[in-house]
Amino acid sequence: MKGVFITFEGIEGAGKSTQARKLKEYLEYIGKKVILTREPGGTKIGLKIREIVLSHWDEIFPNIAELLLYEADRNIHIYNVIKPKLEEGYIVISDRFIDSTVAYQHFARGIDRNIVDYLNNLATDGLKPDITFLIDIPVSESLKRLKDKDRIEQEDITFHQKLREGFLKIAEEEKDRFIILDGTENENIIFDKIINILSAKKII
Repeated sequence: MKGVFITFEGIEGAGKSTQARKLKEYLEYIGKKVILTREPGGTKIGLKIREIVLSHWDEIFPNIAELLLYEADRNIHIYNVIKPKLEEGYIVISDRFIDSTVAYQHFARGIDRNIVDYLNNLATDGLKPDITFLIDIPVSESLKRLKDKDRIEQEDITFHQKLREGFLKIAEEEKDRFIILDGTENENIIFDKIINILSAKKII
């Protein structure tokens, strides 16, 4: 792969989408080839899957079904967007990727880690990000920031606590890839740190 793959992760309301957008705009400004995408919903098919997984339903929505839908979205995303753009030399920024699935479906939902890891690897053909920024905020702050909650956001506080703990455990497991940032800081301060880190690592 000739390009660079950067992902942003975090619990609901952490500010990762804001930072991903700001990075895309900055990289465009300095003349880099860059694309901003997201999961779920980074493709036309993915948008349909996003609507399904985030909508409220009056039927039982099993955890395994949810996991498989996310992985279907990811596999379509990999082959239509992420891999082609990396091969063209783009900097690919994704708002969520495999680590969200481990945090949500394993740590918060309780699905066996081996199953989640296997499906992540299958869906991505083994592709991992070059660097992942985890924007971390307390659960109390997350819940305070949420408005018009979707199906996932409306989960109880225990779910969100497990989610945050899960992200922090994943970051601990992969220290070489993860950068943890304090999401309670001013968004411009956070962004300056992101740029400094990427510059120091010679990624941009």
